[in-house]
Amino acid sequence: MKFRARKWVKPEDLNPNQSLFGGRLLQWIDEEAALYAIIQLENPRCVTKFISEINFVNSAKEGDIIEIGMTATAFGRTSITLACEVRNKMTLQTIISIDKIIMVSLDSDGNPTPHGKTQIEFVKDRINRIDENEH
Repeated sequence: MKFRARKWVKPEDLNPNQSLFGGRLLQWIDEEAALYAIIQLENPRCVTKFISEINFVNSAKEGDIIEIGMTATAFGRTSITLACEVRNKMTLQTIISIDKIIMVSLDSDGNPTPHGKTQIEFVKDRINRIDENEH
């Protein structure tokens, strides 16, 4: 799993217990899942369809730096399924894990649309492929 997004836990991210508010963390995860899906499916219109059980393992406190990891685990006709782990950047302790996040690719009318993807692609490989086709 690649950990690409980092967040710094600030006072406005805390709950009354002075630990990271779960809703804020889920907001960050949902945003990162959307970005991952948009990049993988090459469609800016990807939405969250499903998030499986969420397992809060450890908490984060003010000043902690956390990192969000995502990986594609399956490709459907109109969807991509992701797994997510969030961990403390300094201690590598898992904060939360989610086995399944399903993102759906939409057309301009808001209907699910086939994306044609079957495996993880990296932007650098797409750029190299485009460059090879131009020469």
